[in-house]
Amino acid sequence: MSANAPLVEPDLALLREGRRLIDVRAPREFAQGALPGAVNLPLMDDEERHRVGIAYTQQGQDAAVALGERLVGGGIKKARIEAWRRELERHPDALIYCFRGGLRSQIAQQWLAEAGIRRPRIRGGWKALRGALLARIDVAAKRPLLVIGGLTGCAKTGLIEALDNGLDLEGCARHKGSAFGRHPLLGPSQIDFEHAMGLGLLEIDGPCVVEDESRHIGAVNIPLNFWQSMVDAPRLRVEMPLDWRLEQIRRDYIDDLWAIYSGQFGPWLGWALMRKQLSSALGRLAKRLGAARLARLRRLQELAFREHERGNFLAHEGWLAPLLTEYYDPLYRHQQERHQRTYLHVGDWQSCLEAARDWSDRHAG
Repeated sequence: MSANAPLVEPDLALLREGRRLIDVRAPREFAQGALPGAVNLPLMDDEERHRVGIAYTQQGQDAAVALGERLVGGGIKKARIEAWRRELERHPDALIYCFRGGLRSQIAQQWLAEAGIRRPRIRGGWKALRGALLARIDVAAKRPLLVIGGLTGCAKTGLIEALDNGLDLEGCARHKGSAFGRHPLLGPSQIDFEHAMGLGLLEIDGPCVVEDESRHIGAVNIPLNFWQSMVDAPRLRVEMPLDWRLEQIRRDYIDDLWAIYSGQFGPWLGWALMRKQLSSALGRLAKRLGAARLARLRRLQELAFREHERGNFLAHEGWLAPLLTEYYDPLYRHQQERHQRTYLHVGDWQSCLEAARDWSDRHAG
């Protein structure tokens, strides 16, 4: 390996700038969690890496490298260099990384150099930058934190997005935090969720504002230290009338969902998938709703689907209204009674936005 192969330090500025990153780890590693902005163009596929790993464990690094050269040679090697070259043509400032910034990224650098392309790798690789992102979460957990609560449909996420120091945890999780909150696209791994949190916190140097969440958002968990800070944090509560909340929840659960499904899958398949998601979400509440209430909501939902096909999206309010008043609202109030929260401010959406900004100004610096 060339001793002069260029290196860059694992500075979080690389992620803040949105630099393109070429992850040369195996696809299975990438799927478990990558750095923000990365594309997976592996040096070895999963099977090749598995065989080389066995050789490394049993025979040492030299034997592993020799096996890798045999497995990834000839046409396979040319194809992988070509994939890197095409990516670098599109993103000339892209950087290379592997797990620790070691052998695999060095080999990729060497092969590219042989093809006349000189690009740096990240010192310490994935592990170093992941550690820096997790440290950012740890730092934020020690700073002032404000939590925004309120009944379902009070546009708490919109309030978070309106703040310069708001962190949208549901956005990081690609999940709205309820049975109906699943995103049509595949959600992140736990590692990718943590990386999204860390990336979001790069833009927040002082106090942070988040929405009231359980520790579990879909399939991911808020890191324990940050979650504990949320539990202990002061709170605001948004209160809005039912008709306002109903319009908001229809936009979230129906209009926005339909825009994603139809945009990703087209009108026919998108409609079928959206119906399946909403119907399944209702079914997941069967135990809590009870058989009679579930059957009634299913009938109302089916009527809404028929009206939706005729262009009447408002018909969904026929089943969303009782879902709010008979399920989500009592559940929220029960949780409030259990935890006996005290609030810095209780008011409508605009007053809570102003209160959050005032709190942030007072705790800045």
